[in-house]
Amino acid sequence: MPQPATRRTVLATGAGALALGCVGCGSDDGGATAPQPPTAPATAPSPAAEGGTGETSPTAREAAPAGDALARTDDIPEGGGKVFADRKIVVTQPQKGRFKAFSAVCTHQGCTVSQVTDGIILCPCHASRFRITDGSVAAGPASRPLPEEPVTVRGNSLYLT
Repeated sequence: MPQPATRRTVLATGAGALALGCVGCGSDDGGATAPQPPTAPATAPSPAAEGGTGETSPTAREAAPAGDALARTDDIPEGGGKVFADRKIVVTQPQKGRFKAFSAVCTHQGCTVSQVTDGIILCPCHASRFRITDGSVAAGPASRPLPEEPVTVRGNSLYLT
């Protein structure tokens, strides 16, 4: 009477079949080809492409290249701000000529804030609200402020530094 296959037998048989399938692998000149290290993609895949939420932490975001302006100063309304969702940044102008930048990733559950209105940065997911002056929490459920990002003004343009 035949014995049932054990897990060890199945794994060993599969490994042997895999090894036999690779016997023909190599270069066209008949010599063996050295394994090549994997290459990194030109740009990192977004978390959304990998099944995530599409959110990234401020530390994961690359700094803007030199010469790459985030916005013009006149794009940011006084007493308000603008969300740059693709860069995960929100820039505000609490007072004329004074600009602040914060992570646009809500500290509650990682949603991207959606708008700036009446001196408040709004998160659409759970209604957290943050002050444009310092990113502090004006209303929860978030309990931590938006992290500040360094921004500089050169001429009429704003740059992340």
